[in-house]
Amino acid sequence: MVTNHFDYIIVGNGLAGFQLALALSNDPYFKNKQIAIIDKNPKTTNDKTWCYWEKGVGKWDHLITKSWKTAHFFSSNKALKLHLEPYTYKMLESIHFYNDARRVLSKNENIHSILEAVISVEEQSKITVITSEANYTATHVFDSRITPDFKAQKDSYISIAQHFKGWTIETETAVFDTKAFTMMDYRIKHNNQTTFTYVLPITPKKALIEFTYFTPELVADNVYDIFLKRYISEILNINNYTVTEVEKGIIPMTNFPFKSYSTSNVTKIGTAGGWVKGSTGYSFKHTEKKVHQIIVNLKANRLPSAHLFQEKYGFYDKVFLKVLQDNNEMGEWIFEQFYAKNPVQTMFQFLDEESSFKEEFKVMKSLFSIAFIKAFFKTL
Repeated sequence: MVTNHFDYIIVGNGLAGFQLALALSNDPYFKNKQIAIIDKNPKTTNDKTWCYWEKGVGKWDHLITKSWKTAHFFSSNKALKLHLEPYTYKMLESIHFYNDARRVLSKNENIHSILEAVISVEEQSKITVITSEANYTATHVFDSRITPDFKAQKDSYISIAQHFKGWTIETETAVFDTKAFTMMDYRIKHNNQTTFTYVLPITPKKALIEFTYFTPELVADNVYDIFLKRYISEILNINNYTVTEVEKGIIPMTNFPFKSYSTSNVTKIGTAGGWVKGSTGYSFKHTEKKVHQIIVNLKANRLPSAHLFQEKYGFYDKVFLKVLQDNNEMGEWIFEQFYAKNPVQTMFQFLDEESSFKEEFKVMKSLFSIAFIKAFFKTL
């Protein structure tokens, strides 16, 4: 069996794997390092949409489909118009990211793309990545595969699924206001669970509309369709449209200790490394920050997984998740308090894990309730 050695092997060419490979390729410090990125999936389809907020010009601006500086929030009895400046909310379709990542990486002779299925990563005398075709050794492995323990130990941790289905629809006439997107709309819900609709208007005749759950349990595929049809008909008042694309996803919102699965030789990345924010499911900008810290760590000869997390935000996320687990019907109230009682800029700082204690206290104070007090002490 052929064995090839690399300085770094990245297992998985999703968001985390590609962002890490791009960061390594862009830094002259690593120009003499041999790097492999291994995944059986060539990533040639538009399999998801990433959205994120940031100030000013960003490194992915050349790839975004659309951006907005205004958002709408609707609860059952409140409508809020949120002015995001100095932030911009940006929409990035995954196919543009994948294509650009491959284009950039193909120009680097020290970076090797291997289209093979990874079977296991073995830590013995050498760190070995075993694929369906060969064995590869490395000085360090960055692994995006989720540990089987997550499923096996699910009942031991709080686990809420952010699961959704989205339709990109096109209409015959101009019906969408492209100057503002809908961040959350709770006017149509499934029973009394935390469910909402999300609308990204791309052109006056085209939008991505997603029906989203923050619930412990999943639902049948046709259930999403029922609520998407209702929202388009009853809220948007659109009767004639064509569904041009469909996307589905399940994002874990959990306090499972993914980060503890990193070792001195293998660093877990992406969802497998705990990079998805537990309280929101957001990952794009968190991935960018984590990748930056890994690069800093490697250049300082530190453990790649050092300084990737701030414990206090893990605590805040756990309290939030505990409330959703015990009182799932409170989701609408929680987010209404978030955006009605706090400037959206403060909320973005808080969710970006860049807030001051004063801002954090204000956010937590806005959520003061019996349910949060109980969750706080249970989390302690």
